[in-house]
Amino acid sequence: MHKTGLEDYYVIKGQKKMRFGYTTGSCAAAASKAAVKMLLSGKKVEEISIMTPKGIRLSLIPEDICIDKDKASCAIRKDGGDDPDTTSGLLVYASAEKISTPGILIDGGIGVGRVTKPGLSQQIGEAAINPVPRAMIKKEAEEAAQEWDYEGGLKIIISVPEGEKTAQKTFNPRLGIEGGISILGTSGIVEPMSEKALIESIRVEMRQHFTQGEEYLLVTPGNYGAEYLKNHMDLPFEKNIKCSNYVGETIDMAIDMGVKGILFVAHIGKFVKVAAGIMNTHSHNADGRMEVLAAIGIRAGSDLECARKILECNTTDEALQILEQNGILKPAMEQVMKRIQFYLNHRSYDQILLGAVVFSNVYGYLGMTEDAPCLIQKIQKEYKGEL
Repeated sequence: MHKTGLEDYYVIKGQKKMRFGYTTGSCAAAASKAAVKMLLSGKKVEEISIMTPKGIRLSLIPEDICIDKDKASCAIRKDGGDDPDTTSGLLVYASAEKISTPGILIDGGIGVGRVTKPGLSQQIGEAAINPVPRAMIKKEAEEAAQEWDYEGGLKIIISVPEGEKTAQKTFNPRLGIEGGISILGTSGIVEPMSEKALIESIRVEMRQHFTQGEEYLLVTPGNYGAEYLKNHMDLPFEKNIKCSNYVGETIDMAIDMGVKGILFVAHIGKFVKVAAGIMNTHSHNADGRMEVLAAIGIRAGSDLECARKILECNTTDEALQILEQNGILKPAMEQVMKRIQFYLNHRSYDQILLGAVVFSNVYGYLGMTEDAPCLIQKIQKEYKGEL
């Protein structure tokens, strides 16, 4: 069995050993190196080796090799390891041909997206090949050319035949990258269930919105928030950014960028955790939903029996029902909003304007924090060009 060089690299998640993989950028770089070698030698390359930015050397197998007089191409099959990666299994192709102009020209072909909006690391109209993969492709192509003492120009085209279809399952449509996937990877290596990769995708989307003049951002943790925003609020749905569970990181990145404010539109199941200062709302990190609601219930006037019933609930909607039955749902939610506002401000050290609108799928609108009305007004004015 072929060894890629990643056999000894893994992480333990949930008591399972999860293997590392390699990025589309590594695939493109390896395919480019192999294509240049075959173009210059006229011979098939059975195995290709590249060094990734992470310092791990990969050994990969070129597929679908084609060698003509003036052009050579091949593909490397993407393997994301045990990461739930939509691009795993895709063939990433590189074609190489000689050109009269000096240097190495790199572009995207079929299935590699094109940038249509500002705010990304590529200019509008350019192929969505990120800076690190682009540098990797150039480096590997140069090494192959030097091996054969070739000093002329080269044109390298990266393509992914299944890329356009796969891109619909990625962030690309939201980022204005059309026609295919992006060639990505800052380390060349995919680490399973990587939070870094998801946070980076949030940062990229946020940067794009900010570059387009949005100083007050509209953020939803997930699909529930996005649906509520779309159906129940007079705000520009198309401007919303999804932050998943990373409330704290989203605030931190916004401050770093110079954003002036964020309005979160969130389900109570997520944001009741923020009322306890929990800024990563994933259940693996912390829960405490019922403990927070039980404590809030007592603060709003409930008795201990009511608090005990809340602590036995499995969902926030069940807990809200108990609060409603005890006649304290409204004052309890007022307390929740106060605590959310407090911890949002605490995270940002009051550097930017932060607020939240909170809802339940059963009870609908539950409340908004003190600074939310101001943020709603600013986002509406910004959208209309009145700010």
